Amino acid sequence: MIAPREQYRVGHSGYVSPFTEFMDGFLAEHPEVVEDQHHGWYLFWDHKADFEEWKEARTDSVPVKGYDYF
Repeated sequence: MIAPREQYRVGHSGYVSPFTEFMDGFLAEHPEVVEDQHHGWYLFWDHKADFEEWKEARTDSVPVKGYDYF
């Protein structure tokens, strides 16, 4: 018998762990958590890169002198 589509996970022969079942149910009941995850992803990862600023930061930095043991 084939598992219903919503319970089937590709590559796992239809097995869904109890933790995955819990998380799927929790996220279905609390969609605001998913929205918060997307917001957090945007804060940390989805930034436009300013390559001129990176180039300036590399050229303006002072090389760190190594620590000598005497």
